[in-house]
Amino acid sequence: MKKMFFLFVVVSVMTSGIAQTKVGDAVLPNEVTFNSESLELNGAGIREKFFFDIYAGGLYLKSKSTNAAQIAAANETMAIKLHILSGMMSRNKMANALRDGFKKATNGNIKPLQDRIEKFIGFINNEIEVGQVYDIVYEKGKGSVIYKDGKEKGFVTGMDFKKALFNIWLGKQPADKGLKSELLGK
Repeated sequence: MKKMFFLFVVVSVMTSGIAQTKVGDAVLPNEVTFNSESLELNGAGIREKFFFDIYAGGLYLKSKSTNAAQIAAANETMAIKLHILSGMMSRNKMANALRDGFKKATNGNIKPLQDRIEKFIGFINNEIEVGQVYDIVYEKGKGSVIYKDGKEKGFVTGMDFKKALFNIWLGKQPADKGLKSELLGK
């Protein structure tokens, strides 16, 4: 009986180690569930700025893919997880980074999205702290949802918005080229 219990503990520890991926100082789950759909970690990496680790990011999809354009255009549930690693990331810096990202993702044509961009950014209404986790999720049938530490803060509708949102990280002018490659599992 003791041998069987020991074997169970060893197997449990081994499989629990498989269920997560260490990315810098963060640990991201290999699987998440949103909209009652299970998503798997496609790839993960670090967003760096001036040699500082700003956040660990993970892309979660229903099935793995390396095609950024297809991912951004897909009408299916998916997520980007941002685990904040640095006190350099503030609410203002996040808002400005999102605005800049939308501008790049739309080749400067943000007018059709402007009100929804500001609404989405408004959901980040408290100061950002080290250790917080933001999930930016497209939930099929609902829209682009933002979660802070597992709690829904709000959502914005429209596939045009979703495509631009995910292209902040996956587009032709991503926030960080190295992170884009890592999110795509390359």
